[in-house]
This record gives sequence, C-alpha cells and structure tokens, in this order.
Amino acid sequence: MTDRFPKQVFDDGEEPDPRLSQANERTFLAWIRTALALLAGAVAVHTPAVDLDVWVKTVASLCLLAAAGLAIAQSWTRWRATERAIRSGEPLPGFGGPAMLAAVLGVLIVGVAVGVIVVAVR
Repeated sequence: MTDRFPKQVFDDGEEPDPRLSQANERTFLAWIRTALALLAGAVAVHTPAVDLDVWVKTVASLCLLAAAGLAIAQSWTRWRATERAIRSGEPLPGFGGPAMLAAVLGVLIVGVAVGVIVVAVR
C-alpha cells in the first residue's frame, strides 16, 4: 500500500524498475509539450498576421484546440494504462490515441492548405 497518487495505479502490482516508470513519465511530459505547442498554434493561427479568411482561421484554431485537448487526455490515460501494465506485467496499451491525433492534424493540414489556395486564387 502506498500514499502515491493515483492509488488505483500504484496499489496494483509490483514496484517496477525505476527506469521504466521514468520513461513512462517522460512520455507523459512529451504529450504535455505537444498539447502546449498545439495550443500555441491555435492562438497563432487566429491572429491578424495570418492572411486567411476568418472562417479558415477559426476552424483551424478550433481543430488545434481539439487536438490539444486530445493530447492532454492521451497524456493522462496513456501514462495510467502504461504504468498499470508495467506494474502488473500485462501488455502495453495500443496506439489508438496517437493515431487519432495524427489523423486530426492531417485533416487540419489539408484544410489549411485549401484555405491558403482559396485566398491565393482570389
């Protein structure tokens, strides 16, 4: 029994090699950095300095904000699932969240490219 948070993670299984937990923590922090970068991108896209139609900037900003939210959610859920798997000797979690984030960003890239083309044609 431990006093560490979250109890439902740290009360299960055996204490793993610290290197595994620290690698999992670094991955969690990388997800947080990604979310912060996406948030900064959302703010940057919606500035007057970006020469796009307002609707393109708004949609791009909202997509980046959604991607930042997805990255934050993934940071916590993946850390928790990975830590529990390490402690219990179960298989590591799948790759669904990162694939979903990549798909959202891919759609955003195509959308902004279309917006840039529309502005250039006018």
